Amino acid sequence: MNLILHLLLDAAVIFGLAYLMPQVDVKNFGTALLIAVVLGLLNFFVGWIIRFPLNLVTFFLLTGIVRIVVTAILLKLIDNFLDSFTIVGFWPALVIALAVAVAGMLIDRSAPTPEMVESGYVASLIPYLRIG
Repeated sequence: MNLILHLLLDAAVIFGLAYLMPQVDVKNFGTALLIAVVLGLLNFFVGWIIRFPLNLVTFFLLTGIVRIVVTAILLKLIDNFLDSFTIVGFWPALVIALAVAVAGMLIDRSAPTPEMVESGYVASLIPYLRIG
């Protein structure tokens, strides 16, 4: 369920920023959803190959910034493959990548999975809410 929520919110962010930014063109929401799916797949299969050397160079101190830059690079790569999606320049891709990262963080904080709570990524208030 969290994956579907992430994909829909990412598509909404991409489509909304395409409406606001003249450098970005997305034909329709279906294209934005396709972009979100391809971006997720590329981040899963290829993103770590790009992120790992960059994180080594920065001694893993800038992992969030590296993730955003790699997402922007992947958005530019998707731009080259899809005719119905256009980004003019790298800065708009960086803005979209930043907005997607913030939206994903907000979803993770508002609806954490049990694995996130167990790992300590987010704190859960459920154990502290005892009635009685």
